Amino acid sequence: MTNWTYFLTSNIDDILHWAASTPWGQAMAACQQDKGWHAEGDVWTHTQMVVRELERLPEWPTLDRPTQATLLCTALFHDAGKPATTIVNPETGRTHSPKHALVGMKMARSVLRQLGCPLVQREHICQLVRFHGRPPFLFEKADPVEEVIRLSWLVNHQLLYWFALADTRGRQTSDTTRAEETLYLWKMLAEEQHCYTEPYAFANDQARYLFYQGKLSSLHYVPQEDYRCTVTMMAGVPGVGKDTWLKKHRPNLPTVSLDELRHDLEIDPTDNQGAVIQAAREACRQLLRDRKDFAFNATNTMKLTRQRWLNLFAEYGARIELIYLEPALETIHQQNARRPRPVPRAIIERLVDKLEPPTADEAHVVRLLDS
Repeated sequence: MTNWTYFLTSNIDDILHWAASTPWGQAMAACQQDKGWHAEGDVWTHTQMVVRELERLPEWPTLDRPTQATLLCTALFHDAGKPATTIVNPETGRTHSPKHALVGMKMARSVLRQLGCPLVQREHICQLVRFHGRPPFLFEKADPVEEVIRLSWLVNHQLLYWFALADTRGRQTSDTTRAEETLYLWKMLAEEQHCYTEPYAFANDQARYLFYQGKLSSLHYVPQEDYRCTVTMMAGVPGVGKDTWLKKHRPNLPTVSLDELRHDLEIDPTDNQGAVIQAAREACRQLLRDRKDFAFNATNTMKLTRQRWLNLFAEYGARIELIYLEPALETIHQQNARRPRPVPRAIIERLVDKLEPPTADEAHVVRLLDS
């Protein structure tokens, strides 16, 4: 059975052979691309060419195996979303694959979870897949510097640059020279902002938070970190151990828990949750008004859902730490079975399929924990 150890020990030929035999690999082989950009043909042909270009990078032999695996998986999934998104313009006959990177990111998350890829590494691969197409279009952005800084907390620019080179070279098209010049300018810009190999150094956590909220007036501005309180926001599907983590790491912290409110209000998780949400918001507001540190405990697995709560906490000037837990799926099921009120297995698996782990742009502190 293929697992993450296989990726760390097998040669690239064997990994490509395995990937070609999967349903998503076969779908790529059956998906033709626009000849203007990909005269080499189908998506799988391009994917293999990108992998070979990674091997040709001068830096490749110097990289440790986990880093090579990160780049290799980025290559395997960067266009894996094309079969599901490719459309043909009836007027021009040209093909397009809108939002294929987002679809590929979700596919990568699912497959890498099954393989047992470590959580933090998996999510970095997912972000590389999501943003793999950004460097060639640097100068289409209104503020290229802001673009590079914004991505520096989501991906490692050095890996993104190496991958973009391989992606550009791993195709047959009329003009790659200009594209590589743009990639080099991306690299130079990241180096100038001192965020090529590490995230951009904001003045403090509040400056970074305000930047991602579009509320930082200048990168040179140093906002005060005079927080009213600290909110610890838990995230993860039922059974990951959020209550256990709080008892161990925040034992004396008041907690607003949606599960507890449902129990108190005698509302089933499948019923309308309006009363539960209203009660939770009022409980949070009271603690925020009183300037008391507290924990907010709910699944919070979707970014849009998290954002509503994060906006509430930010309105009151709270410092927000976001703790996301995701142990192995079987561990989740085992822990869920031991809960006083277990959640049906099918519901957990549905939540896992749809989850969106938090990224560094969502809060003052974001931690992804697999245990």
